Amino acid sequence: MVNIKINNRPLSVPEGTTILAAAKELNITIPTLCFLEGYAAMGACRVCLVEVTGARTLMASCATAVQEGMEINTMSHRVIEARKTVVELLLSEHCGECQYCDRNNNCELQSLAFDLAIKEQKYQGEETLRKIDDSTPALVRDSGKCIKCRRCITVCREVQGVAALFPQNRGFSTIIGPAFTRELDSVNCVQCGQCVAVCPVGAITEKDHISFVLAALQDKSKHVVVQTAPAIRAALGEEFALEPGTLVTGKMTTALKNMGFDAVFDTNFTADLTIIEEGTELLMRLKNALVLKKEVALPQLSSCSPGWIKFMEHFYPDQLDNLSSCKSPQQMFGALAKTYYAQKMGIKPEDMVVVSVMPCTAKKFEAQRPEMFDSGVQDVDYVLTTRELGRLIKSAGINFLELSDSEMDAPLGISSGAADIFANSGGVMEAALRTVYEIVTGKDFPMENLHVKELAGLKGIKEASVLIEETVPDWSFLKGVEVKVAVAHGLKNAATLMDLVKEGKSDHHFIEIMTCPGGCIGGGGQPRFTTNDIRVKRIQAIYQEDEGKTLRKSHENPGIQKLYAEFLKEPLGEKSHHLLHTKYVRR
Repeated sequence: MVNIKINNRPLSVPEGTTILAAAKELNITIPTLCFLEGYAAMGACRVCLVEVTGARTLMASCATAVQEGMEINTMSHRVIEARKTVVELLLSEHCGECQYCDRNNNCELQSLAFDLAIKEQKYQGEETLRKIDDSTPALVRDSGKCIKCRRCITVCREVQGVAALFPQNRGFSTIIGPAFTRELDSVNCVQCGQCVAVCPVGAITEKDHISFVLAALQDKSKHVVVQTAPAIRAALGEEFALEPGTLVTGKMTTALKNMGFDAVFDTNFTADLTIIEEGTELLMRLKNALVLKKEVALPQLSSCSPGWIKFMEHFYPDQLDNLSSCKSPQQMFGALAKTYYAQKMGIKPEDMVVVSVMPCTAKKFEAQRPEMFDSGVQDVDYVLTTRELGRLIKSAGINFLELSDSEMDAPLGISSGAADIFANSGGVMEAALRTVYEIVTGKDFPMENLHVKELAGLKGIKEASVLIEETVPDWSFLKGVEVKVAVAHGLKNAATLMDLVKEGKSDHHFIEIMTCPGGCIGGGGQPRFTTNDIRVKRIQAIYQEDEGKTLRKSHENPGIQKLYAEFLKEPLGEKSHHLLHTKYVRR
């Protein structure tokens, strides 16, 4: 242990601890605009400067390890003035537009300027060359607002393994973006939005769909319905200053009804449907491999996460056959809304507008893919992120915290706890195991409280297995089989698993991949700033939602049972294949 003092307060920390981390132990906040928890510090922004007794210069606290006897001052006059100068210089070349910016009142640079009592632009310098890149369906880049902190580069390279963004040129001429100053749609960007989630300013944002949704709500010729993903209910409250992980399912439903949506539905309904279709697909693959001795693409890979699908298309196109043919729950919902629900209501599909509220920016990209028009029209018209929904509620003048709870509408609002946990890394796999095990064995899923503990938590790659000791007659070929599964979240972890699959070294039967760290609860469209502590709180809330329900298995959902009886007839049937399944191709 190393003994130090910070602001005259003694502290013992392990050797190698940075000054920034040590200060956090004492609940001392040192501001930073470039640091990302868990990744090598760059010291790029110089905002985290501190004074160390005996040192000639101020030190970047994020990149300086403590030493025995070190005395540190985080708030001396010299430190405060240095930070103030750094921020003033950043502001001098920053294209502000604060009153119109997407990040107004939620901008780290703006907040830091306020905290440092900066009230005027001290330095009148040349502004950064501005270029707006809105080439992708999901993201918008504004180089004029970029402060060159390089967080986006870190998350794209170190977390996602995509490396679509690079620093180019030097000094004032530095540009952060795709190589050779190309636009995002010309490189292998998966549009996951993790760059948006970590950007301290408005240099990268989601493409705004709020105006389109408002126009649809005002068009009396349109029947406008909305679906909400499971991760939203554990994060939306943060937009209204509630503690991360506060469940706001009922208030969210009431707010959406108050805004004039004709029906408020739950993406969880089609998450349950996904389990039936995807689980049946897995069983068919196993039957073809074990009984019919056919060459089958195993392991089966989950297909719920559109950033992951795009990653596969770019980086592992030879393994596309391993992907489940199931559309994501968002897209299944859109297809059913414009067929099954439209028929029930006597509405033409072209007169219906389907809005999604998602934790994910890539869902905006997914909604406009050519594969997603199988109902004859675009299945999902507009996608709002959690952040956009928060802004929409505020702009409508709704006092969110004072709202009473209400229930989602039938028939597409009925769901199980298994659907809720789709929000968490490992949740899709756990939900699938609950159903597949009971279909095959005819017995209750044996895990304590229905949870597969090995699949929970924030470990990057997780594995589990379930032994099938006895079966019902139709699935007797699985008796004695140990079903092996794996889970990865964050695309760099996914690549590790996919390399095993590509090399024929994976003995798994089913693999779940989620694009974002922690799964959908850590999506690129969730409230900023998402740390691991916040991810854990959201995950716990989702498990709480699951455990609070009587209905906790997808195959027991009465709405799903009715859907098959009235409309789909059977899993993997002709209508299911047409509406709920697709095939992805090499890009």
